[in-house]
Amino acid sequence: MTEGNSEKEPITFVDNRKIDPDSGEIRQQAADNGTAAEAAQDVEAQQLADTISGELAERTADLQRLTAEYANYRRRVERDRQATIDSAKASVVTELLSVLDDLDRARAHGDLESGPLKSVADKLSDALVKQGLAEFGSEGEPFDPTLHEAVQHEGSGHDPVIGIVMRKGYRFGDRVLRHALVGVTDGVSDLAETADRAEAADGKTEEASDVDAGTSDR
Repeated sequence: MTEGNSEKEPITFVDNRKIDPDSGEIRQQAADNGTAAEAAQDVEAQQLADTISGELAERTADLQRLTAEYANYRRRVERDRQATIDSAKASVVTELLSVLDDLDRARAHGDLESGPLKSVADKLSDALVKQGLAEFGSEGEPFDPTLHEAVQHEGSGHDPVIGIVMRKGYRFGDRVLRHALVGVTDGVSDLAETADRAEAADGKTEEASDVDAGTSDR
């Protein structure tokens, strides 16, 4: 063996133990490595939490939007359903208005004062009223062109009121089924003013007559 081969290379040991066997304390490098690992884990956990929070917020917004759309859909369906029901009821009630007109004429002639026909008429009227039918148009009411149809007019028209009702009007809820046919006249205030003007004119006429009579006597 040669001299170079006879000399052995020194063996070097690297102590990777995190705890010092002599002191029992955590070595600084191991502590730094642990802190870095914990920091990396914290960063990953925060990123995961942010991702989950973002997805949760997005899903919550989607759910709220779907809930609002469904609520609007239900309200729209309910509104359309109620409108269809009201329209069907109004159509049926409109067909019965001629029957109510006949009953009104019979009542005006005294044919409904007693007897079975009076009971039938009262039950029919009560049933229609419960469904939402209401009549309008009576003498003395202010004239409303959106509800009343005037077929004759008397007076100056400054304060028009209903003087005579030729046919009642009917509404079903907010819907006008039929306008009332009426005759329009002046209100009480206009009649009073007209009477006052007539009296004043008569007084002036009498004064003029007295002056003419005095002149004649002279």
